[in-house]
Amino acid sequence: MPVPPAPAYDVVILGAGAAGLFCAGRAGQRGLKVLLIDPAEKLAEKIRISGGGRCNFSNLGTTPAQFLSVNPDYCRSALARYTPADFTRLVQKHGIAFHEKHKGQLFCDGSAEQIIILLQAECRAGAVSHWQPCNVHSVRSTDPGFELSTSRGLVQTRQLVVATGGLSIPKIGASDFGHRLARQFGHKIIEPRPALVPLTFDAAAWADWVPLAGASLPVEISTGTGRHQGRFTEDLLFTHRGLSGPAVLQISSFWRPGEPLDIDLLPGQDAVAALRAAKQQSKRQLGNVLSGLLPQRLTDVWLSRLGLDAAKPLPELRDAELQRLADSLSLWTLTPSGTEGYRKAEVTAGGVDTRELDSRSMASKRCAGLYFIGEVVDVTGWLGGYNFQWAWASAAACAGALAVA
Repeated sequence: MPVPPAPAYDVVILGAGAAGLFCAGRAGQRGLKVLLIDPAEKLAEKIRISGGGRCNFSNLGTTPAQFLSVNPDYCRSALARYTPADFTRLVQKHGIAFHEKHKGQLFCDGSAEQIIILLQAECRAGAVSHWQPCNVHSVRSTDPGFELSTSRGLVQTRQLVVATGGLSIPKIGASDFGHRLARQFGHKIIEPRPALVPLTFDAAAWADWVPLAGASLPVEISTGTGRHQGRFTEDLLFTHRGLSGPAVLQISSFWRPGEPLDIDLLPGQDAVAALRAAKQQSKRQLGNVLSGLLPQRLTDVWLSRLGLDAAKPLPELRDAELQRLADSLSLWTLTPSGTEGYRKAEVTAGGVDTRELDSRSMASKRCAGLYFIGEVVDVTGWLGGYNFQWAWASAAACAGALAVA
């Protein structure tokens, strides 16, 4: 009895996350026969848990400057052709209420589930076939296109889009499948690393700071030099193992092992001038004055480490002591021992080398019909909705470039 031919599609998209779902819907609505495949039990779990469950789906201030890559100009074309305003119009079309928060961040008023429902609706409008859960065992090049061996059988396709994401949060299904597939077809991989991730310190070195877990304050934080320098003014959060909060998540994308962090605990303030003025105007104790500038628990630990008496009236302190205190607050230098890793990282930096991809279509320059979009490539956005905007923009660029039969 003859074996029936494998089902054939115009495009198979691997990965039903933000980029994969969006690309599938747009490609299907262009008239392509689309199959979307994902191995996870739950659909788009990374969207579901994002933004505290409300999905920071874009940022009004998106420019190429908020993205890191070995090839920094690569993201320009896609970001220019599909903007935050474009995705916002789609959100409004689907009747999803949203609001702007800190620094242009856009969040759903309700649940992140609304964005998943939006993407599913767009896929239905494009008559997208969706196999999930479904594992891909192997991919081989054919003439023309590709043949995939999956847990649901063989599949033929003229075009293949890899939207498998990075290594971040393995417990919800993240893997290096996309990187392995890229290597199979001759692509270089920029070494992946956790990004937007808390930083950790050796237990002995961090012992004095453990009681501060949960304390937070606005800081200016920086690391690196030259074009590799990052500098942010955001909130810092102490943890039992190190530092987190938006300031640290942002700087973690720039940090490299062995490099120090420089932290200004009183950003925008002249610490020595404030302390000297207080000395002239008040007889208050040093600890009381400093706790007006810093959280009380941090004040206690800070003064103890400097050997300064919190109960000492300010006028009794020498100017040199106030200068030493001010200098320590304006420049706290410390070197992390590592990060919390992919289990806590919001995204993966590195990935498919974009110098081997076409910036207008996301197409491989090494293999005809092969495309890479979203987090699997070496484009990493800052915290604040930028990575979702890259998912939408790269997906839109790819979907618009796919060949219709």
